[in-house]
Amino acid sequence: MARSSLRYQAKPQNDDAMRLAMIRLAKQYGRYGYRKVTALLRMEGWQVNHKKVERLWGEEGLQLPHRHKKRRRLYHKDSSVIRLRPTHPNHVWAIDFVHDKLSNGRPYKMLTVLDEYTREALCVAVRPKMNEMMFWMFCTGC
Repeated sequence: MARSSLRYQAKPQNDDAMRLAMIRLAKQYGRYGYRKVTALLRMEGWQVNHKKVERLWGEEGLQLPHRHKKRRRLYHKDSSVIRLRPTHPNHVWAIDFVHDKLSNGRPYKMLTVLDEYTREALCVAVRPKMNEMMFWMFCTGC
């Protein structure tokens, strides 16, 4: 017999019931990925490989919701003198210089003044160049 005539024939399987169970678990446990869902399917009695669950997971278009970064505090936990906690508007201001280049390559600088309590921009001054004299002129003019 020739080798070409005797080869493995894959048996088509109906995975609809497992797909429904996988989708049900994905909805029930929103933060779980395919690995945890594989473990839950095995606990329910399914004999399933993690690679198969991963393939079906992608075919169904399932994915985890994106994590949000935590907003960091504007002050230290120990209430040290390094930064004051803002307690009312116009209590603590923060200033920052931001610089970048335009599409034609010319640089520019921005002076931003923020109220830390309301997180409102009090002043944004844009100039091609800023020296110390301009800085104080902007701060008094804001």
